[in-house]
Amino acid sequence: MRNDFVKQILVSMEQDPSIVFLTGDLGYNALELIAKRFPKRFYNIGIAEQNMIGIAAGLALSGHKVITYSIASFITMRCYEQIRNDICYHNLDVKIIGTGGGFNYSHNGVTHHTVEDLAIMSALPKMKVVCPSYSWEAVEATKAIIADSGPAYLRLGKSPGIDYQKTNWKFKLGQGYIIKPGKDLTLFLTGNITDIAFNVAEIIEKKTGLSMAIVSLTSVKPIDRKLIIQRAKISKGIFTLEEHGLIGGLGSAVSSVLSEAGIGTRFKSFGLKDEFVKLVGTREYLCEAAGIGPIQIANEIIKIIKNAH
Repeated sequence: MRNDFVKQILVSMEQDPSIVFLTGDLGYNALELIAKRFPKRFYNIGIAEQNMIGIAAGLALSGHKVITYSIASFITMRCYEQIRNDICYHNLDVKIIGTGGGFNYSHNGVTHHTVEDLAIMSALPKMKVVCPSYSWEAVEATKAIIADSGPAYLRLGKSPGIDYQKTNWKFKLGQGYIIKPGKDLTLFLTGNITDIAFNVAEIIEKKTGLSMAIVSLTSVKPIDRKLIIQRAKISKGIFTLEEHGLIGGLGSAVSSVLSEAGIGTRFKSFGLKDEFVKLVGTREYLCEAAGIGPIQIANEIIKIIKNAH
């Protein structure tokens, strides 16, 4: 996902001379292409994310469109005050790119887990929040946030194995889309967790005969209220899945939409509980340890469906 993002940045910087790229001492293998092609518009700020955001604000106030890039946990949490006061308060054209969202840096421990970012970034006024699932989707999302003025946060991960790309699909902020049809249940997701979602749907369909639609809400903020309400009205159950904490993430956003619309339906969010995952291992291992493995989720949904009858 990262390499395709960089390729798109090269294209965008070629097209728009106002774009400047800042990195927090990260991504040499991938970012060397940008540094070599645009040496006067590429700056390595070092391991100083707070300073990087301050510099980005100054550049944006000088008329530049600024891309900032670092590990997701550091570029969101270490410099949150600067993002709030320097970027969002002034509604500056700064794009914050966090790589390694969720458990993608699983072997580096809790410091590198990014499972609070969607919540804290969504809480900021003016901030748009985007969480793609695949490389091609990250490319389309990058085009969209660059074309849009104002702050945006883009969470990058690693592309899962299943590719659902539609040749006629174009990413739009505030718009979700169905990646797997289904008439009985609906599972909303965001980010590179579609591998788990497809496995969940397969298990449920084999065990119950119920078909499950999978809906990608890549745009977490703004969110596709119309699609959420539409699916809730025709589904026997609504579920959400995210590699993120349950508090303040996708599940909270979908629940809020349903509540405000006055829609009562069977609903459950699947995400990380209110605790740290202190284990070290593969991403899949950590997801299962956190309770969001495909078998765990499928069994819980089946239990909910059975108890409803």
